[in-house]
Amino acid sequence: QVQLVESGGGLVQAGGSLRLSCTASERSSSGYSLGWFRQAPGKERTFVAAVSWGGGSIYYADSVKGRFTISRDNAKSTVYLQMSNLKTEDTAVYYCAASEVYRFTSQGQSKYWGQGTQVTVSA
Repeated sequence: QVQLVESGGGLVQAGGSLRLSCTASERSSSGYSLGWFRQAPGKERTFVAAVSWGGGSIYYADSVKGRFTISRDNAKSTVYLQMSNLKTEDTAVYYCAASEVYRFTSQGQSKYWGQGTQVTVSA
């Protein structure tokens, strides 16, 4: 069982930046792909970004390409999501997830989920 704990959410103005962190409870998390999903009010949860277990492959949703950067530090069992040039439409609860699938791009592939952290972007 891997527990994931997110942090770093908050309130930011449009055009600003935030960095989310997600720390896993076990070093064995290095064997999982790690990703971020988000769920806006009244909408379904959608894929944002993911990185394979070795960090060799990275995937982004089209809506965040060029603005968000995902990275991982296996020594710290942590995955990061650096968000820049934030837009009001980025407002959502952001969830960290772990998957045994190398090409991790769908929530159906997730094995573990964090509790989520709120990101609010004001105009």
